[in-house]
Amino acid sequence: MTTDQFKAFDPFADTSDGIGGSGIQTALIHIRIQQRNGRKTLTTVQGVDPKYDFKKIVKAAKKEFNCNGTVVEHPEYGEVIQLQGDQREPIRMLLIKVGIAATEQIKVHGF
Repeated sequence: MTTDQFKAFDPFADTSDGIGGSGIQTALIHIRIQQRNGRKTLTTVQGVDPKYDFKKIVKAAKKEFNCNGTVVEHPEYGEVIQLQGDQREPIRMLLIKVGIAATEQIKVHGF
C-alpha cells in the first residue's frame, strides 16, 4: 500500500479554476431590466463566461420561465442573453442552481 491514498484532502486548498475548484466563474454577472413599450420589459444577462453555451442557457430559461429569449451580440459587452418579461429573480436562481455563478457574483440591477 502507498501512503498517497491516506493523505488528507484539503477542500480549502487554492485551485486555479474558480471558487473552491467547482468551475464557478469569478467575474460579475449583471442582470438588468429594460423597459419596452407600455408594461413590456426585457431582462438582459451580461458577463456570463463564454465557455458556457449561451443557447442552452436560453433554452433552459425559456422552458422553465415560460417566456421567449435569445442571444444578442452586443458591440461593447459581447454576447448578451435577452429574456422577455421581468425574469431577474428567476434567472438569478437558475444561474446559482446550475452552478454557473455564486450568489456573490451576481449583481441585479433595476427598479
